[in-house]
Amino acid sequence: MKIGDIVTRKSYNKDIIFRIAGFSVDNKNEKIAILKGIAFRVIADAYLEDLEVVKVSDIKQILIDPTVENLIYKSVRSAQDREKKMNRAVPKLQANPNVYGMPGKVLQIDGDKEYLKICLDVYTELGIPAVGVAIPEENQYKEVFGLLEKHNPDILVITGHDALTSRKGNITDLNNYRNSLNFIKAVKQARKWEPNLDNLVIFAGACQSNYEQLIRAGANYASSPGRIMIHALDPVFVVEKIACSRIDTIVPIEEVIEQTVTGLKGIGGSETRGKFRWAMPKSMLY
Repeated sequence: MKIGDIVTRKSYNKDIIFRIAGFSVDNKNEKIAILKGIAFRVIADAYLEDLEVVKVSDIKQILIDPTVENLIYKSVRSAQDREKKMNRAVPKLQANPNVYGMPGKVLQIDGDKEYLKICLDVYTELGIPAVGVAIPEENQYKEVFGLLEKHNPDILVITGHDALTSRKGNITDLNNYRNSLNFIKAVKQARKWEPNLDNLVIFAGACQSNYEQLIRAGANYASSPGRIMIHALDPVFVVEKIACSRIDTIVPIEEVIEQTVTGLKGIGGSETRGKFRWAMPKSMLY
């Protein structure tokens, strides 16, 4: 077993595919592997004898299965359909070749650089301008303010890996979560930069994150109300709905959640205005 190996846990009936992110020892000085989910934003650990190596030629095949691929396709189509409807809503724009659309700009801070790359690829496919920075979860709050100053986004995503480490413990206790406190600290720092929930839209959290505390800290949308695992691309599907809805529209919460892989138990949030703007003219220099 080595860092980077793709594995499953035999004791959990091989239900989730992980990547080995590192190694540690438990309180009995036995070696354990630190695991990060491939399709789900979860972090876990396991004894080496519990692991089985999985041969995978392309991680993206795990992440974007037919169900997720269909959601991406639907997101592309829904963005195109919304643009047509918004065009029809402003008759003067219909026949004007100088008019163009401006979706909201995204800054994604992610604890997993491979997830981040795939998310950025999907943003490109959806036509959403996005910048991504890979930062370990425990350091995100230290750098978020400076990154906001640098990139001035409309939408901020703070994500990575998380887990509820003690199911028998108090789920309101942040000590029972791997990274929820780190995400909360990052959200609070972001709200110091921009306190208005419509000026800066924030998605925060990962698998089993403390949803209530993230919303209380200032996130518009967060995971996970049901303390379940969320798909790695769920933040992207939330962002697409906000980025491609007009600024004079309050995006229906249920429509945002319906567009995610994991649904109401995985994602929740509050009423938020869209970030799409019409602009004109197009460049006259070409």
